[in-house]
Amino acid sequence: MRIAIASDHAAFDLKAELRDYLIEQGHDVADLGPESADRVDYPDYGYKLASMVADGTAEYGVALCGSGIGISVAVNRNPSCRCALVSEPLSAALAREHNNANCIAMGARLTGIDMAKACLDAFLSTPFGGGRHGPRVEKLSNPSIHGSA
Repeated sequence: MRIAIASDHAAFDLKAELRDYLIEQGHDVADLGPESADRVDYPDYGYKLASMVADGTAEYGVALCGSGIGISVAVNRNPSCRCALVSEPLSAALAREHNNANCIAMGARLTGIDMAKACLDAFLSTPFGGGRHGPRVEKLSNPSIHGSA
């Protein structure tokens, strides 16, 4: 799989470890930065990752910052991206199965390396369930398609 990964300065070390882990697993990984732990703004990297996933250059995105919240918000600004903030494997698997998430976000200050790897494994190995979830996912990318609540 072609996977894009990006972080801010707070998650620089986690990004490096996960990048290497994904490469060891046989994935083609695009490291979108940053190149050091010097202070950067997470939206810049979240937008870059979202663009790469949205245009199909990468199948999936891995977005990391201190909490995972800020960068997930940035990625989700792109209507082609469905970025799920996760902290354990079940939520990572459900993000794929129910929401067809194409990006995963985690917080380096909240998630250790072993748990982050387990989340990635669950995310990348779980297929989208389709069925009743399909029309719901379609509404996420096309807000004009809606029913009455």
